[in-house]
Amino acid sequence: MIKDFESKLEEYAHLLVDIGMNVQPGQTPRITASVDCAGLARKCVRICYERGAKDVIMDWTDGFVTRQRYLHADSSVFSEFPGYLAEKFSFMAQEKCPVLSIAGDDPALLSGVDPLRIRAQQKAASLPRKAFNELLMSNRIQWAVGAHPVLPWAHAVFPGLDPESALDMLWDAVFTACRITGDGKAVERWEAHLSSLSEKASVLNSLDLKELRYTNSLGTDLVIGLPEGHVWVGGSDDTDGGITFLPNIPTEEIFTAPHRLKVDGIVYSAMPLSLEGNIIDNFSIRFERGKIVEVHAEKGEYLLKEAVALDDGASYLGEVALVPFDSPIRKSGIMFLNTLFDENASCHLAFGSSYPENLKGSGDMSKDELIEHGLNDSITHVDFMVGTQDLSIEGIRRDGTSVAIFRDGSFAF
Repeated sequence: MIKDFESKLEEYAHLLVDIGMNVQPGQTPRITASVDCAGLARKCVRICYERGAKDVIMDWTDGFVTRQRYLHADSSVFSEFPGYLAEKFSFMAQEKCPVLSIAGDDPALLSGVDPLRIRAQQKAASLPRKAFNELLMSNRIQWAVGAHPVLPWAHAVFPGLDPESALDMLWDAVFTACRITGDGKAVERWEAHLSSLSEKASVLNSLDLKELRYTNSLGTDLVIGLPEGHVWVGGSDDTDGGITFLPNIPTEEIFTAPHRLKVDGIVYSAMPLSLEGNIIDNFSIRFERGKIVEVHAEKGEYLLKEAVALDDGASYLGEVALVPFDSPIRKSGIMFLNTLFDENASCHLAFGSSYPENLKGSGDMSKDELIEHGLNDSITHVDFMVGTQDLSIEGIRRDGTSVAIFRDGSFAF
């Protein structure tokens, strides 16, 4: 049993609500969590009310039920989205409800499920959830993501240990990655960390970069063009109403939007990708004029091909993120099999939708104008890890001069 577990769990809940969502008096936050994550979720609900929440929308999920539905429900249900759920998302968009998602499922939850069912469900949900999702992507409401270890996840990460020891080790790793010690000072530690990320983002924003050139010994040879007016962001964000929140806990990344039509070359994965309960491993993606034209994978190739063909925007990049190879999560030596953590151990890219915050003046732009400026639009956003110990990233400024961004897997400045 982990020492001071309850005090650490309480500290974690405060971090998710107070710094993550940053719930304000009178708001109605929504929390989603598996029934296996009830201990943490209930603490978060209590803290929301203590912060003056008008009400809390608690949406429970159950991995067993989800898997059974995908395996056995009539195929027609995956092409439908119930009207009562559409009304719920309409309400949440109107109220600008903050959102906290607590991840805690088996990484192989949907292994063996027909991916066409998953894709059909995603497409059916995309239109009814569109207004709400656009608020999330544009940071007009607060949102945060955290995690809660469960036995199947712990067993996948530490397969050689007995269940109790594996679960304790995963909890310890999650607390460490989130700077939780049980002393109640996680917020202070995060404030110092966020300041460091902000300083790195300021340096990158001062360079006026035109493109990035990636190379490493895996065979990655990729050029990523950047839109004029792109903005590097790291750590916390602000809503249009001036509320500061922290979307990902933990986070070690500094990211921006690539130009959707200016990506050329090939990139090789540095870590496995856990995608909707399936593992995709040892894969490569080739781009021509921004578009994904070829993918290969030793494991899960069919799933990856389906993912990049979900809609027109799924076959273009939406995010480029920089994470030093010596980040705390990488140093842990743990493969979490969970993107929230693994993306913070490696430089990564994402195919699918871009974040409007990564472009100057985006708050006054329509979706068509964002696309015209180079940002991508899609109903999906999938991060995949590309950073290695020998990764080199060369930056080319708009005046044609070059500058080292990464050397040997870490920042060159």
